[in-house]
Amino acid sequence: MGRGRAKAKQTKVARQLKYSAPNTDFDSLQRELSNGEGQSYTTDTWSDDDSRNSEDEWHRA
Repeated sequence: MGRGRAKAKQTKVARQLKYSAPNTDFDSLQRELSNGEGQSYTTDTWSDDDSRNSEDEWHRA
């Protein structure tokens, strides 16, 4: 019991998020995206294949 007020609050917040129009600065977004041209992307050092091998060794131990 007592969940009615919490559920009503969640419903209110969800409705506000669904129907509100956020103020997006498209000019700023355009500048940020255009500055990224020509930059090279590096791979994540944590996602290489060696990490899977060490996990296998850990499970065998």
